Amino acid sequence: MGRQSHDDVSLDDLVRGEELLFLQRMPKTIELWERAQRSMPGGVCTSWSSSRPVPVWVSHGRGAHVWDADGTEYVDVHGGYGVNVVGHANPAVVRAVQDRVTQGTHFAQPTEDAIYVAEALAARFGLPQWRFTNSGTEATMDAFHLMRAISGRKLVIKIEGTYHGHHDSAMVSIFRHQDLLGPVDDPFRVPGPGVAQEMADMLRIVPFNDLTALERVLDRHRGQIAGLILEPMMMNAGIIPPQPGYLRGVRELTRAHGVLLAFDEVKTGLVVDWGGATRLFGVTPDIVCLAKALGGGVPCGAIGGTDEVMGAIRDGRYDQIGTFNGNPLTMAAARATLEQVLTADVYGRAEALGRRMLTGSQAALSAAGQPSYGEVFGFKGSVVFHDRPATNYREFLGISTGVSHLHFLVQHNGGVFLPPWGKSESWTLSVAHSDDDGDRYIGNVARVAEMVAGLGDRSSELFTAGSYS
Repeated sequence: MGRQSHDDVSLDDLVRGEELLFLQRMPKTIELWERAQRSMPGGVCTSWSSSRPVPVWVSHGRGAHVWDADGTEYVDVHGGYGVNVVGHANPAVVRAVQDRVTQGTHFAQPTEDAIYVAEALAARFGLPQWRFTNSGTEATMDAFHLMRAISGRKLVIKIEGTYHGHHDSAMVSIFRHQDLLGPVDDPFRVPGPGVAQEMADMLRIVPFNDLTALERVLDRHRGQIAGLILEPMMMNAGIIPPQPGYLRGVRELTRAHGVLLAFDEVKTGLVVDWGGATRLFGVTPDIVCLAKALGGGVPCGAIGGTDEVMGAIRDGRYDQIGTFNGNPLTMAAARATLEQVLTADVYGRAEALGRRMLTGSQAALSAAGQPSYGEVFGFKGSVVFHDRPATNYREFLGISTGVSHLHFLVQHNGGVFLPPWGKSESWTLSVAHSDDDGDRYIGNVARVAEMVAGLGDRSSELFTAGSYS
């Protein structure tokens, strides 16, 4: 469909057309999905894999590309939800895992590689002590437990709309609609499905980038707050960076109130910078949580802290446990990732490619009369189809999901694999991506721009919908 206006064509029509093309290209995927539904709820391994019109079944990956079950090749900027920064089947990681697997895969005892990984993380993040987990959920769960065990207090502050894993302490204040948020100065504490209200009642919610709201809650609950957990760069609402002075202000306020500060760097750590957002913004918390990119594609997480915080593990006030923590295969993969792949020099190259993608995409959208904004940090980037950058979750909820779904479909049908559902369609690059890969992404954005411009005057409403309060 070209740029000319067609009064009888709607955004829903464009989406339906792309979904039909999606289905026509993927008969084997549909067959696998239908079979899987007989033994797997929803026909997927995790609900995050479900997508419309059907979940994508992957055959294999190599470098910056993946192939679906039907044999179609894609530039992969999904990256396993931010995991595959090393690229698929990275030779250094493959070699490390192959060497280790012949020597035994599990002992529930430490192996030497764990020391190298802990030392590397200490150097990157400026926190001296580390323990390992198997996922980001486990890492943030340990952070909640540590903050409460050390302080003897129950209440924890979290940022409105942030996702910190699927344990009971964190599955609160994760919404899809503005009318569920409650008053801005006292947001609703609504637990996720299956989570008791009592768990939600032990949290206090504040907006991102709002020091006044944070200070108000700290004052109101003086002596009751165990800690604050936040993503130093909000990642599940597009990419929302901290405003100048925000993180330093958070650090000063938490110190003044005797409250522990935990950075959830599951999505940002080792991705936006060599030392994560902690190093990038120059603010060191008491606790850092890692996962995703750390394992080079193998399940892996970690929690780091100051000597004082981690002393609670050392002296037995808190038992940080897990049968698979520090698994030898995981530690071998993580060591190879840190020492051989995600070296300091790769971040500048990744960011240069990301800026090429953002600049080209915004130029294509602007040429079609459509506003946009975006961010690029290291291997992460996003293009958001809206006229004003969001600074917090409430503002982000005002952005249309329809254009974003159309974008996902057009990218997929045009040979680029994005994560489904995300409004911003944020990307994860790898050390293997090239300019040609980025240009394919830009070309697909240009196609979306032309399609939406064909809606005429109605297109402007999609890119400016919602009011920021």
